[in-house]
Amino acid sequence: MTDLGPVAWPPAPIRTERLALREPDARDRAAVIELLASPEVSTYLGGPRPRDELEREMPAAPSRRPGLFIVDVDGAMIGQITLTRESGHLPQAAGRAELGYLFLPQAWGRGYAAEACAAALNWFGAALPGEPVVLATQTANVRSIRLAAKLGFIEAERFEAYGAEQWFGERPSPTPSD
Repeated sequence: MTDLGPVAWPPAPIRTERLALREPDARDRAAVIELLASPEVSTYLGGPRPRDELEREMPAAPSRRPGLFIVDVDGAMIGQITLTRESGHLPQAAGRAELGYLFLPQAWGRGYAAEACAAALNWFGAALPGEPVVLATQTANVRSIRLAAKLGFIEAERFEAYGAEQWFGERPSPTPSD
């Protein structure tokens, strides 16, 4: 997030039963290129970027920025999660924390995305209590919508953007009794 207020960034790595959420480092470069060049990953994101272009443009170590977590299994990157307020791409998300996630195809179907996103959302809720989170995905991305529902997001609206129908969900902030 561009404004984490009193929250220090980066946090200590967040650990789950199978995963670690951590800052990016040089060992992640090849996996980040694979992620961004993957036709499967980018099906609902406008298509893959050319691998040779990514190789030329990507620095030796992927950029570290507040709100970006690398999802790691046994020391290897399998995906990334973002929690940002930088969403100039959708007016519906402006000023609110937005969850985003990308996982390598070989990590799909194993529950890693749900586990990692839940851990990031729990960290976020503890760091900034009471702040809601939003999420947007294409309605054609049924797997992403299922994950959003599993994480507690509720559909707020559907709209056209980027040449496709979009699903916009909100995750209400937990109340103290939750």
